[in-house]
Amino acid sequence: MVKYFIITIALFSVASCTNNKKNDKASMIIDKCIEAHGGENYRHLDVSFDYRKFSMHLMQNEGTFLYERTTKDSAGNEIHDALNNDVFTRKINGKVQDLSKKDYEKYKEGLNAIAYFALLPYKLSEPAVNLKYLGEIKIGDITYDKIDVTFDKEAGGKDHQDKFCYWINRQTHTMDYLSYSNGGPRFRRAIRRQKVDGVLFQDYENYKIQDSTISTADYDKEFNSGKAILLSKIEQSNYSSNGSK
Repeated sequence: MVKYFIITIALFSVASCTNNKKNDKASMIIDKCIEAHGGENYRHLDVSFDYRKFSMHLMQNEGTFLYERTTKDSAGNEIHDALNNDVFTRKINGKVQDLSKKDYEKYKEGLNAIAYFALLPYKLSEPAVNLKYLGEIKIGDITYDKIDVTFDKEAGGKDHQDKFCYWINRQTHTMDYLSYSNGGPRFRRAIRRQKVDGVLFQDYENYKIQDSTISTADYDKEFNSGKAILLSKIEQSNYSSNGSK
């Protein structure tokens, strides 16, 4: 009887934790944000676009995905990278390359990073993502909910220690700003949106934060004070739907 009681309490505790996580304020805000950017359309997506020197292709079908990028080097060789649920492959002029572990990880992470940012905020729904509500703040005249994002070590990817922060517009529920520290303190502002297959894709202004000692959650303060330096624009073009629906 005592053993049954203990098991019952344990199960109740797990259920309570799950419900609390599901009803957490940060999770609810991100759920609304994902819905504003495309919602269910992310689950069946097949789109192509140009990003810098790359021709990109992103396909998602429920839990199955395929991310591809194609470019040419200075000698005119065609380089094709592909990442799916199981493996990363690089081909040069159609021939599969035997990569060192270092190059394998570098090219894989490079492709995955482009896909990750292009598919935000949907990527924030993945199991390894931890969300924390940091309160509200104004950037200009607009009020935002600030969400801190970290990752579990297991299933969180190679750079699971990276820290991000997202600013969600209270009125439109769109993700208007984001920050991260890996590779240098960066703060991005969404400047243009285009809808393809029911999903919003965003271009950004990319700012450098000069004070590398402050938290990613405080990058907005440097931006508001005019101290952030505009480095570049993150732009995608020539979108096309590949008719997955």
